[in-house]
Amino acid sequence: MQSKGKVIVTGGAGYIGSHTVVDLQTAGYSVVILDDLSNSDIQVLEGIKGITGIRPEFYQIDICNTDGLAEVLMDHSDAIGVIHFAAYKAVGESVEMPLRYYTNNVGGLISLMEVMRAIEMDNLIFSSSCTVYGQPEMLPVTEDAPVQSAQSPYGNTKQICEEIIQDVITAGYFKGAISLRYFNPVGADLSALIGELPLGVPNNLMPFITQTAAGLRDEIKVFGGDYNTPDGTAIRDYIHVSDLAEAHRVALERLIHKRQSSAFEYYNIGTGKGTSVLEVIHAVERVSGQKLNYRIVDRRSGDVEQVWADTTKANRVLGWMAKRSLDEMAESAWHWEKKRVESRG
Repeated sequence: MQSKGKVIVTGGAGYIGSHTVVDLQTAGYSVVILDDLSNSDIQVLEGIKGITGIRPEFYQIDICNTDGLAEVLMDHSDAIGVIHFAAYKAVGESVEMPLRYYTNNVGGLISLMEVMRAIEMDNLIFSSSCTVYGQPEMLPVTEDAPVQSAQSPYGNTKQICEEIIQDVITAGYFKGAISLRYFNPVGADLSALIGELPLGVPNNLMPFITQTAAGLRDEIKVFGGDYNTPDGTAIRDYIHVSDLAEAHRVALERLIHKRQSSAFEYYNIGTGKGTSVLEVIHAVERVSGQKLNYRIVDRRSGDVEQVWADTTKANRVLGWMAKRSLDEMAESAWHWEKKRVESRG
């Protein structure tokens, strides 16, 4: 089958990136992955090949290395677009190490856009986050909601990066960019060949829950039980990572086919439904058949009380909609965790 075109995916060996690569290759695109493997594993490439039959081309590179990045992208100057995931992503860690986050997340985007401009490569999909909204004044949050003061350096890097993209677009350097402000990705490919692969103690909720269900951790610490929510725990909009992956391809195709109504667009990518931490724990209990040990502890610095998406714009304009349920998210994450435990013997 003839390729529909070549797509550069930075951070493509990571969690969301790898699932997006699977979606792109399944849809007929060829993919070039750029990743420094600082928070991912080279074995992910074998998982991608196991699902799609194709091992994507891969370069181990830090995108902050502008000269090295230029060399790679010049070799692939025929690419029809770039999907940019490469960034540090842990809210708590960003509070502890803000300079590391600003250097990598903001510096990496600047480096990438400098090279894209120099070689006249267009069409950028930016991996943004609902953290740009802070604690929104109204729920569900729409794209028209005011961008609030960031609750963490991580959230601030996403705000700053969006501002940079807007300024660069206004200056006429690029014809099109789309920022996807997504909510909380969970789950794994149904094959259980790729999934969330945290190094060390997980920063995200779902792998911590599944590792507890698998007996790798003694208990789940629930950060805050006194929020103004139905069960006292924080509420997020959890979305299956494969649904999220599809949104990146749909957004890229909007740019490729010049369907955008403005040069820089942004969309909320979520399910449109808020789910509490305890509801996620209970979902894993249902699919695993286990009663999980959890304990309410103090709130965590930088966390927002509750946020979920109004996805009307993505549904209507992009023609994209999340399909998978909370139990499907939990079940795929649990199957992935079980497979990892079995592979370790």
